[in-house]
Amino acid sequence: MEVYCTRPRCPRPQNYFADLDDITTLKTTQQKYCTTCGMPLLLDGRYVPVKLLGRGGFGAAFLARDRRIPGMRQCVVKQFQPAGNLTLNQLQQAQLMFEREADVLAQLGNDHEQIPDLFAFFPVIVNGLQPGQQDQFFYLVQEYIDGQNLEEELVQQGKFSEQQVLEVLQEILKVLKFVHHRGIIHRDIKPSNIMRRRDGRLFLLDFGAVKQVTNAALGSAASSTGIYSMGFAPPEQMAGGQVFPSTDLYALAVTIIILLTNQEAVQLFDAYSNQWKWRMQVTVSPRLADILDKMLLPAANQRFQSAQEVLDALNSQAAQAHTQLNSPSVTLLPQPPSSSPVVPRRLPTQPAFSTVELLGGAAFSGFEGALIAIALFSLVKSPIITLATSALILGILIFAQTRRWIEKFDLLIIPTISFAIILFVPFLQGGLGIQGVVFLAVGAGLVAISLTAVFRLIYKLLSLIL
Repeated sequence: MEVYCTRPRCPRPQNYFADLDDITTLKTTQQKYCTTCGMPLLLDGRYVPVKLLGRGGFGAAFLARDRRIPGMRQCVVKQFQPAGNLTLNQLQQAQLMFEREADVLAQLGNDHEQIPDLFAFFPVIVNGLQPGQQDQFFYLVQEYIDGQNLEEELVQQGKFSEQQVLEVLQEILKVLKFVHHRGIIHRDIKPSNIMRRRDGRLFLLDFGAVKQVTNAALGSAASSTGIYSMGFAPPEQMAGGQVFPSTDLYALAVTIIILLTNQEAVQLFDAYSNQWKWRMQVTVSPRLADILDKMLLPAANQRFQSAQEVLDALNSQAAQAHTQLNSPSVTLLPQPPSSSPVVPRRLPTQPAFSTVELLGGAAFSGFEGALIAIALFSLVKSPIITLATSALILGILIFAQTRRWIEKFDLLIIPTISFAIILFVPFLQGGLGIQGVVFLAVGAGLVAISLTAVFRLIYKLLSLIL
């Protein structure tokens, strides 16, 4: 059986013990030690680390098995061991965070099914790597959630749909309602701290940065320690001042717009105007967009003040949509055979194109159109036939873009293949040479972008006038 050493600077942490492959030996052996650094491997006498899950500035997380539980239950072992030259105050603060996470999980985990349970919290003091030196580590053992976090999902599947983010929003709001009711503010909500188990249930993780509001009403303030994830923290948290329940709501809204746009927070925030610029990049219902924008307001007292307020707003939106769906104006009733007018069926519409999509499509059309024209002229030597055929092919490509049959990576793949064909078949270069082909294709793309931008501006001006 392979056992992983948890000492941070162990040069060879993987250990293999053939005798531990026997379940009886595994359950009865007193202790095993790292063959490289001598670190005890069976933590608290029962937890067997088997894999490193991740390492950060304040320690590491390991996948482990509990040899005292039938079936060798899997669990997560978090180790606190700060790296770097920290001051005594910073070290004490980091240790306090770690102990606070254990305390919060003990309070919340057993009472809410979407927060991991705490199994154990204990220190380990061992001989250091230097003679006469001792190292102290703290370990926290919690429930293992087998699945993927939303950051990993975003990398795999791309942008979330409105329905998908509504599910995330509603589920995490319910967890926050419970957490805030207990007088606790999470302070580090982001996609990597929301885990989806294999059965689809969402969990809120990493309570290491929580702030507990002691002997105070939920709406009162708590002093921030300045620990947050850049881009997700609202102004009051970044200033190191007070944090509120609406602080968590702000971070949750940032999480949602990142899932919708598949862009980093820094790309969505305009520092010059101090506003989030995300609505033009997605197609969502105006009501959901308004709710998210209110959660993102810079002033804490202007946001929703509780998770329940956001849930009520979302439920109001759902009820309104249900009413509109079932209203007589859009309900098709059976018509008797007569001359009575029939209520027309509403046809589905394509999502509106963003500015980036429009300009990207224009660049694709100009570049690809130039390549097609150069190749055709090399073959037929007739300007008229070349122009007509190129226009037909380009029209088909533009139509395919309007129907979204060609989008995203297709806009890069198709011209890349076309350019590669012309590059490796010199006859298709029309005597221009590869430099001439590149010059004409890029120029055509830039012209197409310019014309599209001008026509879009004219269209907007006419829309305002008329």
